[in-house]
Amino acid sequence: MQVQQIINQIYTLPEASFAQLKSCIKEVSFPKKYLLLRADTIERKIYFIKTGIVRAYAYQNENEITFWFGKEGETIISMKSYIMNQPGYENIELLETCELYELKTDKLQELFKQDIHIANWGRKFAEQELIKTEERLIARQFSTTAERYSALLKNHPDLLQRISLGYIASYLGVTQVSLSRIRAEIK
Repeated sequence: MQVQQIINQIYTLPEASFAQLKSCIKEVSFPKKYLLLRADTIERKIYFIKTGIVRAYAYQNENEITFWFGKEGETIISMKSYIMNQPGYENIELLETCELYELKTDKLQELFKQDIHIANWGRKFAEQELIKTEERLIARQFSTTAERYSALLKNHPDLLQRISLGYIASYLGVTQVSLSRIRAEIK
């Protein structure tokens, strides 16, 4: 996915504003299994996924708990680092070799001060990230595992071809055995 498509799906920028933003973005590539963000560190970059898939996880009682998957067109960010300049709680691991667009947050903050359109883009970006987080929280609290799995099948069927069942089970908060039962019931 091209960077302009990713930026514009958040909020469409005038050409001059987009050109300013794009001048601060560089393309990077990392291999499968690469740990892009580490918990307990302040992350000073935002990434947009051009190609590939990633997962966010945290440790609980020495177990990795996956709580988010990102794919083409999505943003990789530690919101705690971005907003509060404090260490984040998530690890972001690449599940495939990824091509990413990298943007340093200090450059973005400078652009916010210089260009109202980019500042509005940043506001819309933060609002959308808040809604995504809220939706994940509500689904986790009020939906059954089978309902969450069905929603994953409906909204992101490609993930099931690209992500191991172990990570999907962790994301759903069940064991792989329970996930196998749910999958058999849904078929």
